[in-house]
Amino acid sequence: MARHHSGRTLNRRQFLKRTAAAATGAVAFPYIIPGRALGLDGATAPSNRLTMGFIGMGKMAKGHLGAYQGDESCQILAICDVEQGRREKAAAQTNELYAKRAGEGSYSACDTYGDFRVLCARADIDFVVIATPNHWHVLTALEALRNGKDVYLEKPMTRTVNEGKALISAVRRYGRILQVGSQQRSDSAFRFACELVRNGRIGDLKEVFVNIGGPPEEDNLPGEPTPEGLDWDMWLGPCPWRPYSSVLAPPESFEGWPRWRNYRPYAEGGMDDWGAHHFDIAQWGMGMDGSGPVEIIPPSPDNPEVKRLTFVYANGVRMYHGGGSISGAGTEWVGTKGRVGVNRSEFLVTEPANLKYEQVGPNEIHLYDSPDHRKNFLECVRTRREPICPVEVGHSSATICHLGTIAYWLKRPLKWNPEKQEFVDDSEANRLLSRAMRGPWQLA
Repeated sequence: MARHHSGRTLNRRQFLKRTAAAATGAVAFPYIIPGRALGLDGATAPSNRLTMGFIGMGKMAKGHLGAYQGDESCQILAICDVEQGRREKAAAQTNELYAKRAGEGSYSACDTYGDFRVLCARADIDFVVIATPNHWHVLTALEALRNGKDVYLEKPMTRTVNEGKALISAVRRYGRILQVGSQQRSDSAFRFACELVRNGRIGDLKEVFVNIGGPPEEDNLPGEPTPEGLDWDMWLGPCPWRPYSSVLAPPESFEGWPRWRNYRPYAEGGMDDWGAHHFDIAQWGMGMDGSGPVEIIPPSPDNPEVKRLTFVYANGVRMYHGGGSISGAGTEWVGTKGRVGVNRSEFLVTEPANLKYEQVGPNEIHLYDSPDHRKNFLECVRTRREPICPVEVGHSSATICHLGTIAYWLKRPLKWNPEKQEFVDDSEANRLLSRAMRGPWQLA
């Protein structure tokens, strides 16, 4: 069953009828024919504008919204959120901006929805930006892909390893572009740091230190009355039912980062919140995109020699959760001849110090150069080129977060087969590669 933005339950016939009406009734500014409607897969419209929709309108999405509102090569046609105030405020802001550009007194072609399936079914939308809580990432992306949409998907790409497998399969099956919002890959300091490591400027790589938060807490939050305008059941989606909590879904007026990311049913704490950034960069510098470790060892009283969660790779390199000697580094690589540490705000520290001023030669490894993550995505939507952070990269980076979290949960060493994407002879650990979903939600 589908739900329209009014909250009324629709049967399948009503759902499809309402969807068709939305697709034909929205008049863009100026009128836009998406490239798909012209039979040009992924091509731009004659006006050179791509049509788009937003799914999720929290703090992260607001930044995306402002950027795409300011990009006149795009046209925002729809905004979806389970909280009525959020979606209506974002749509009103968008319509006001477009009316001002057109010199019109009013403009109302940006529609609102409470159910992402209605938005995804619209034939006049080329791509979607998904910035929901983590537990909704894959389900919304799969729906968009099935409906022929390209997808910009916020990190971490997935909540489980098996979700990543399903998403890879769907991207390839439907031939769509998917960019994961690991925007550090489109930052020159991170790229250059990885190039230094990949080109052997610090000698043979031995260790990597990744400084991020820890695993999630269990959800023991007290229940509260559900606020008017929030579809709480839809917010929970595939997660176990529980009463509303303002910690998980704060009101629209809340300006901070909501803390659902700290609780196990919805996310993996700092392990996947910042891990999706810094583990991602660590593997980029290691040349391990698409692969992963062969062993994960958590600290435990039974193994006092292990002070930090440790990922062991087949080549002998060890990656640690925390540590290192370069203060302020999010990711630090240590080799036989030196070290490199990198973080945001153009933080780049090397030992020896002059290493950061060296140039990468024409015959050395040059990594994918993207100066702007969103613009790289738009370029790839138009050209069908692979983006800088495609689905396979998002999967391998998120997998590191999941493996680390599982090791913390089980409190024992784990053997991992990166080719088969499963734990070795460990049925208990393999059961944690997926999570049960509350009906009717499922990956299939």
